[in-house]
Amino acid sequence: MRTIDWAVLAFTLTAIVAYGMYRGRRNRDIRGFFLADRSMKWYTVALSIMATQASAITFTSTPGLGYADGMRFVQYYFGIPIAMVILAVTAVPAFHRSGVYTAYEYLENRFDLRMRILTSVIFLIGRGLGVGFSIYAPSLVLSIMLGWDMSLTSAVIGGVIILYATSGGVKAIQWTHFQQMIVILSGMAIAFFVAVSLLPPDVSFADSLHVAGAMGKLNVLDFSFDPNDRYTFWSGIIGGTFIAMAYFGTDQSQVQRYLTGQSVTQSRMALLFNGIIKVPMQFLILLLGVAVFSFYQFVEPPLYFNPAETERIRSGEFSAEYSRLESWHHTVFEAKKMMIRGYLGAGENPGNTAWRKRLGEVASRSEKVRADMANLARKADSSSDGNDTNFIFLSFVIQYLPAGFIGLLFACIFAATMSSTSGELSALATCSVVDIYRRLVRPGAGERHTLIVSRIGMAFWGVYAIAFAQFAGKLGALIEAVNIVGSLFYGTMLGIFLIAFYLKRPGAWATFWAALIGEATVLACAGFTDISWLWYNVVGCATVVISAYALQWVSGE
Repeated sequence: MRTIDWAVLAFTLTAIVAYGMYRGRRNRDIRGFFLADRSMKWYTVALSIMATQASAITFTSTPGLGYADGMRFVQYYFGIPIAMVILAVTAVPAFHRSGVYTAYEYLENRFDLRMRILTSVIFLIGRGLGVGFSIYAPSLVLSIMLGWDMSLTSAVIGGVIILYATSGGVKAIQWTHFQQMIVILSGMAIAFFVAVSLLPPDVSFADSLHVAGAMGKLNVLDFSFDPNDRYTFWSGIIGGTFIAMAYFGTDQSQVQRYLTGQSVTQSRMALLFNGIIKVPMQFLILLLGVAVFSFYQFVEPPLYFNPAETERIRSGEFSAEYSRLESWHHTVFEAKKMMIRGYLGAGENPGNTAWRKRLGEVASRSEKVRADMANLARKADSSSDGNDTNFIFLSFVIQYLPAGFIGLLFACIFAATMSSTSGELSALATCSVVDIYRRLVRPGAGERHTLIVSRIGMAFWGVYAIAFAQFAGKLGALIEAVNIVGSLFYGTMLGIFLIAFYLKRPGAWATFWAALIGEATVLACAGFTDISWLWYNVVGCATVVISAYALQWVSGE
């Protein structure tokens, strides 16, 4: 990056941190530290919900997924609007009326302390792992793209987040979310404009979409019903609704956002706004990846987008094999570019079908070269997964964005990290202190003591996230990995809350053991079957509810 890029990055991040610390000052008790005194307007809550969910993973990995796999990942989000309506009608008033700090505190009122602790522990395990991904994504940016040490970058990024999150509490977090989302959306819009403007003068944006469609990248809807296929309309509508209900209705990182609302109405408006905007936003982020893909059909892309691994292979014992693949990659690219020109030139003529077929054949050869390169990467380094999806968008940004805009895009990625991670750290600290420490360890602790412990708890989870970030890169495309980890736990949590919200029975004993059965079932599905992770949430939730009723009947209570 140039000097102006560093200046833009430094100014943006400093302004966000300073503003957050200013708005979050004067916290004197945990109600202000964790719930912002329930004083937030709906639009602040809405952007905070979006910012907590939309981490740097969303803005680094999702465009790469659009490049590699097309638009079909958007189907994962189809269930969100349905879930938002259900939660706005049921969960929001239930949580507000009970006056709780955490979602799991509500469960003690409905069941008993044992259910509260179990669900809190499930959340702490799942979200504790997820926050590591949020730290890892921007650390990846600096360590790989700029040649910095991964451990150092993750520590610096995590340290900055811990600084303003622990000093200002949730009020600082939610006010900075507002600025962070503005930076994020502006940066992504600029990247999209640049990708389209860099197309050859005689190729329009519509032409680029025709090319992407011919090569299978505009696969928005898939109505087939295959439980082993990750992204279909049905897995999105059914599985997506379940995971969205679980995430927004049982995950403290989201529940805490709308618990800060001034009223039930303000919190409802925030959730409904998120339901309306989320699918179009993710569609456009994936379309950005497709736009980058279209650009690289006219400008030769790297054989492999991970620069560190590429350099290692090029200079190591597999250099000859790499050179062979690079030569073949160039040959296939030139043939593909010629086919694309022929396809666009044929227009709507009958002969276009033949051009489309030939283009599909040469595109398959191109994918075969990428697959061979991935295998070579795994052969050269047994710890590599051969997946360069997370580097595609970053490589494009570094190579082709003008000076100044690169710094803004990096600021966008850091802002996304700060927004999601700070919200998650706040939720983890709230759960640890309210559900565990103040309930079991020091029930009579005063406000000042509890506030100090809350700050320590938030710092602890920040250090934990930094430590886990060192291992997150082994889990493939980050946007998929973070959702897969969450799905291992969300179905069980959703089943517990469905019983709590809607059913007078089963009781605490049956629900507790049903939750353990549900979690074991989900882990078995993940370990021993090939069904899509989107169905884990359906399986977990259904198992908990059915098992709870069965156990209640067997016990005769």
